[in-house]
Amino acid sequence: MLSRVAENIYWLARYIERAEGTARLLSVNSNLLLDLPRSTKLGWTEIIAITGNADLFDELYSNHDESSVLSFICGDQRYPGSIIRSLAAARENLRTTRDVIPREIWEEINQLYLSVRDQVESGITPRKRDAFLTRVIRSCQTVNGLIEGTLSYTQARTFLMLGRQLERADMITRIIDVRSGNLLPRSPGELTPFENIQWMSVLKSLSGYQMYRQHVRLRIRGPDVLSFLLQDRQFPRAVGTCLERFANALLTLPRHDRVLNEVETCRQHLAAADIPLLASEPERLHAFVDDIQLDFIELHDALAATYFASVHESPADNSQSQTA
Repeated sequence: MLSRVAENIYWLARYIERAEGTARLLSVNSNLLLDLPRSTKLGWTEIIAITGNADLFDELYSNHDESSVLSFICGDQRYPGSIIRSLAAARENLRTTRDVIPREIWEEINQLYLSVRDQVESGITPRKRDAFLTRVIRSCQTVNGLIEGTLSYTQARTFLMLGRQLERADMITRIIDVRSGNLLPRSPGELTPFENIQWMSVLKSLSGYQMYRQHVRLRIRGPDVLSFLLQDRQFPRAVGTCLERFANALLTLPRHDRVLNEVETCRQHLAAADIPLLASEPERLHAFVDDIQLDFIELHDALAATYFASVHESPADNSQSQTA
């Protein structure tokens, strides 16, 4: 397979997963809105900080309310990590590789992009928030289902798997990082009763609440949730599972030693994590997430140097890996 085609397919998967993960990131607050008393005020700008784009947001928006955050993350063309920009980039990468990807996948991604573009143009208001986020998440899952059901087990599928699993692991850590933000009031009398609810919202945003109850069989506790989402090797949206699937796909490619070493380094960092301490101290959790995301950057760089080194131009902003 040509390195340019491999890279475009890899980024196609990353952008689809990024759009879904970004919608899930916003859904953390949506779930909290349903579970918390109306008197509890949620923060929204902390989600901007978690994406690492607070400076750009401050440059573009004067208000830090929910509507501004939704506009920025969902539909702002000036923000490279917005849902609309991610889908546009996925669509462009797929357009250049349509000869190796089944037509059904192109049709679904194209329809999703056009639908989201129309909704963005009409405005993503708080009232339309949940329906919009659900639409993006389910459509991205539909794309992944079509990939599983229609694409042969070739190198094209391998690079799709690599892109999906690496981006999914990165977005999972960002959703976990919501827990380290000041989403809830910080006075002890207000925060303590809702800590477990906040962990529950993280699970719900990853569609992991039911699987957590089946596997862990304990009430919602920060350390147990964090261990489940970071280290579990059975739940599809756990970082440990993503890295295992990434490694398994990598083994089917030649010259994989350097990249596989980076995967093992990341696995070791996850295994050595002091989960109870991270769950109890948001600042330490945030620092740990930053370190893991740096591991992901090094993993991507090793992959790119091994398989994409001959590619010097990018048709769809492929160089913009979302980093903290």
